[in-house]
Amino acid sequence: MKNVLVVYYSQSGQLKTIARNIAKPLLDSDEINVVFHEIKLEKPFPFPWNSEAFFDAFPESFLQIPTPLKPISPEILNTKFDLILLNYQVWYLSPSIPVNSFLKSPEAKTLFNNTPVITISGSRNMWIIAQEKIKKLLKHNNAHLKGNIALVDRAGNLISVVTIFDWMLSGIKRKYLGIFPLPGVSDKDIKESSIFGKAILSCLNDNNLDNLQSKLVELDAVKVKPFLITVDRTGNKIFTMWSNFIIRKGESRKTWLKVFKVYLFVAIWVISPIVFIFYLIFYPLMINKIKKEKSYYKGIVI
Repeated sequence: MKNVLVVYYSQSGQLKTIARNIAKPLLDSDEINVVFHEIKLEKPFPFPWNSEAFFDAFPESFLQIPTPLKPISPEILNTKFDLILLNYQVWYLSPSIPVNSFLKSPEAKTLFNNTPVITISGSRNMWIIAQEKIKKLLKHNNAHLKGNIALVDRAGNLISVVTIFDWMLSGIKRKYLGIFPLPGVSDKDIKESSIFGKAILSCLNDNNLDNLQSKLVELDAVKVKPFLITVDRTGNKIFTMWSNFIIRKGESRKTWLKVFKVYLFVAIWVISPIVFIFYLIFYPLMINKIKKEKSYYKGIVI
């Protein structure tokens, strides 16, 4: 009997559903014992969010500052797992505060030590650099990354900004104004994600997780859009300046977060389209670089 730990944090329930769908083939196997651990905070974030709380989470999210968590059960801590499925969301181009806090905890260092891990993200669209940050945390915990699955909102960049923001502030997954598509990872993609679980089960039973990522890529588990790599990388540079500036502001923090909010919307709606135009113009000169980056980010090299 092999032990598999499924770790997740979910406010809306989407990531919990993804975690269970991918784990379903493992749950159905008589040879696998699956244990779920939901990350819980001492002081939970609100859901639905209000605008002030949503933007107030920015500096700590991006700078990966941990927050206190509720204890993990002794039963989990005392079990040696053969595989961990780490499900996470992206907040402000970094792993969410709950997942980041978990990976920086002493308990995670114990659980992940010398253990194979598969990362599973459910995000709006930009997960590339957040995954690189996850890789560093896994390396710090002496974990062995064996696979990565990245599920994203398939709507266009600007459209998904509108729909996700409405979802986060209303708490309702709906067609905004009756004309926008549903926000988040589609129900179809979530339902069909169990196929990734079948690949995981097959490799786990064969004791051959080293070949898992190539199988996941064949199953289209990782979608890399070159333009979003550029946006993600640029956004990280800008967020570094903003977050370090705001985190030091004390009493004027709320005021500067309002300024950041205005900047963010201008960047998304004005600067981003301009960057895309320049990207298209210079695309022919960057083909070789783009191919190398796509290949790298579809892989799991740390």
